[in-house]
Amino acid sequence: MTWKKGRGKLGPLEPLIGSWVASADSPMGKVECTRVFKPVLGEKYITLNCTWSFGKGAYEEHAIFGVDDGTLSFWSFTSDGKRSNGVLSSAPDIHTTAICFEAKMPAGIARQIYWPNEAGGFNWAVESRTKKGWNRFALHHYKAGK
Repeated sequence: MTWKKGRGKLGPLEPLIGSWVASADSPMGKVECTRVFKPVLGEKYITLNCTWSFGKGAYEEHAIFGVDDGTLSFWSFTSDGKRSNGVLSSAPDIHTTAICFEAKMPAGIARQIYWPNEAGGFNWAVESRTKKGWNRFALHHYKAGK
């Protein structure tokens, strides 16, 4: 895997294009998560279709990444009826080339971060901002999928 930014405003997402799979433990038991990033609409946007498969069901997310007022942004919609949106940020505390998006959520500021994994693929984490810094509540290692 090459972790290299592409051209244009959507360029930071270039390393994520494709299909990716992770397995992890969660409070609901084992989960397999698939993320598929794909350029759409004349490569003006990138979609993310994500499925979290648990033993007794699945949780889905559909997100669209695009440029809004000159800033790379995302709009996310989930199978539980929730939605969020946010903007490109940085996470130098995680990795120098991390792809980070921050969003204002009902409980405060949250961020999702993608960064290269030395064993191949990439890591993904979700964190919430606290008075003491960032609190991580999910971490996955994604490998190339089908």
